[in-house]
Parts: sequence; C-alpha cells; structure tokens
Amino acid sequence: MSDNNFIDYVKICTRSGKGGAGSRHFYRDKRTMKGGPDGGDGGRGGHIILEGNSQMWTLLHLRYKRHIYAENGSCGSGKNATGAEGEDVIVQVPLGTVAKDAETNEVIAEITKHGERIILRKGGRGGLGNSHFKSSTHQTPRYAQPGEPAIEGWNILELKILADVGLVGFPNAGKSTLLSVVSAAKPEIADYPFTTLVPNIGIVNYRDYQSFVMADIPGIIEGASEGKGLGLRFLRHIERNSILLFLVPADSKDIMKEYKILLNELEKYNPDLLTKKRILGISKSDLLDKELKKEIKKEIKVKIPCLFFSSAISDGLAELKDEIWKMLT
Repeated sequence: MSDNNFIDYVKICTRSGKGGAGSRHFYRDKRTMKGGPDGGDGGRGGHIILEGNSQMWTLLHLRYKRHIYAENGSCGSGKNATGAEGEDVIVQVPLGTVAKDAETNEVIAEITKHGERIILRKGGRGGLGNSHFKSSTHQTPRYAQPGEPAIEGWNILELKILADVGLVGFPNAGKSTLLSVVSAAKPEIADYPFTTLVPNIGIVNYRDYQSFVMADIPGIIEGASEGKGLGLRFLRHIERNSILLFLVPADSKDIMKEYKILLNELEKYNPDLLTKKRILGISKSDLLDKELKKEIKKEIKVKIPCLFFSSAISDGLAELKDEIWKMLT
C-alpha cells in the first residue's frame, strides 16, 4: 500500500434527511363534498450509516468526499398515504474505524466486524397527518405536524488497524524486513530512519493452513507519545493488536534500555496497552554467535518470552511463529 493511498484520518460533514411533513388533506369525491380528515404521515428522512467492510484497508475513498448528505423524506398525502422515506446513505469503512464528534471529540461508535452497521446521523421523523388529530369534539383538524429537521455536523473518522500482532520498535529495528519475509507484504525497506511512513499489513501463513495478521507500525522514537517523530499519528494503531511484538536489533547498545523506552512511550500514550500480551524479539541475530547470545540472555530480565531471530537468513522464524500462535490460541 503506497503512502498516498493509506489514509487513516478524515473529517467529514454529514447531514441526515429531514422528515416529510404530514398532510392536512380532507376526503373528497363526487359524492362527498365535506369528508373527514385523511391526511397521511410524512416519510422519515434518510440516515447516514457506517458499514464495516473487511475488504477495505484505508479511508482514501472519503478523502475527497467531505460532504455526505442523505435524502429528505416525502410529504404525506390524501387517502392516508404515507410519504416515501428518504434514501439512506451507507458509507463503507474498514474494520477498526472509530467515529467521533468533531466538536466534542466524543466517540460515537467503533466498527469492528464485517457488515456491522451503525447510524451516524438519524434521519428526521415524518410528521403526523391531520387524521391523527381527529376527535369527537374536533372532527375537522386543519393541523398536521411538520417533519423533524435534518441533523448536520462534522465527524472525524479514525482508522485503528485490526491485527493479531503489532510490530513495535525504533526505526530500522527490522520490522519491515520481518513482515516481508513471513508474509507476502512488500513494505519499503532501506537503511535509513522512517522508511515506513504508513502501517503495512501482512497475512502470515502458519501450519495446517492456518494464518494470522501482522501489522508493521511505523517506527517509534523516544518522545513519540508527546508528538515527536511520527508521534501520535500511528500509536493509535497499536491499540487494536492482540499481541505486541517488540523488536530490538542485536546490534543495539543497550537492549533492555531500548525495550524500556518503547514500553514507556506506550504507557504514556495509553496505560491499557501494557495489559496486552508481549514478546521481545531480538532481530538481526545472525550478527551474534552462541556465546554472545548467552551473554545477552543473562542481561535481559523480562517476564515475557524473549526470542532471537534473523529475517536475513530465516533463522528462528519458525520458533517465533510458534510462540505467537501459542499466545493467540
């Protein structure tokens, strides 16, 4: 997925349809000059509906469609005929989309399942026709309700990628390389910081035709929770991952320090992230011999699985996938 195609934040103006007015009609035919009230109700205005689509990975389709308006309901008519409902507008969004009120920042809904629908803006109800207001003391009501007005406002749609495993690490920790080796994803890989500017998704095949989803989250740096580097732009994608795979390269000056910095940034952003299952992966382990691995293991004091692997020579990847699968099941 190219940088230009991955859009995970849009601000849109939405307006539901207004309800149709009720009718003030009285029954008339060639034999009846003064019939009773038979005004029908107005039709409901159209809703703005969000629908989850598992085949979508970006909000790109909404980038240039900032105004979304639903159809108004039709007015009622004689013979107690109800007006037609305004057509709903269904906006398809990728799974993991969060809808917010742009003014209050209040979360309205989260779409996490394929086909799941939520009403973002309710259409106005149609007004009642004059036939509803007939009584024994008032048999010719000349009043009917107007339809409810449309509701208009600005909404923010944010995408938080749904993945089984999220790769967390500093730039050039080997996240993109790992994803490219264990899946068919083709992220950009180069020897400079922030090569990855958008999250990349890959389907990792496991044994017996099973699979899981892995997401390469753009590199975090110290201070990311305060907006440094790529900052808050991609930290939200980590919230939806079942497992966090922390990657620290074998040539790091201090593996434990680097791991703690990453952990600290996640805690500052959202303390709930520390409740997720974690794995510490030492990437680029082809740079180490057996003695160095033993020394590093002694220095690393964590209560989570710690595995050495090398994407370059495909060493330790089977063990890594086994550990991930064990945690997922």
